[in-house]
Amino acid sequence: HVQLVESGGDSVQAGESLRLSCEIFGYTYSSTCMSWFRQGPSKAREGVAAIYAAGGRTYYADSVKGRFTISLDDVNHMLYLQMNNLKPEDTAMYYCAADDGMLPVQALAVDRYKYWGRGTQVTVS
Repeated sequence: HVQLVESGGDSVQAGESLRLSCEIFGYTYSSTCMSWFRQGPSKAREGVAAIYAAGGRTYYADSVKGRFTISLDDVNHMLYLQMNNLKPEDTAMYYCAADDGMLPVQALAVDRYKYWGRGTQVTVS
C-alpha cells in the first residue's frame, strides 16, 4: 500500500524560507519520478518541481526556478522541497506525488501521477 505524507507547511512572511517534507511508505522507486505540485485558491493544480530517483534529474516550473530546490533522500525515503524567497503567489496547498515510467516532458503533468499525498498548506503574506 503506497502512502505519501507531507509536512512542513506554515504561514510565513514574504522573503522567508520553508522546507516541505514528504515521507514515502510502501513504494520502491528505481524508475520513479517524484514531484511537488501545488494548488492555490481558485486555481488549477500545477507542477512545481520533479526529480527522477535514478540519476537525480530535476525539473522546475519557471515560476520557482532559482528559489525552490527538490531533493530525494532514498535511504530514509524522504522527498523534500526547499523554498526560499517565498512570495504571496506561492500560497497554496502543496502535494507530493509519485509514479513510474514517465518521460521528462510529463514530469510536471498533473494527470500523469497515480500516487498522491493529502497536502500541506503554505501561506505567504
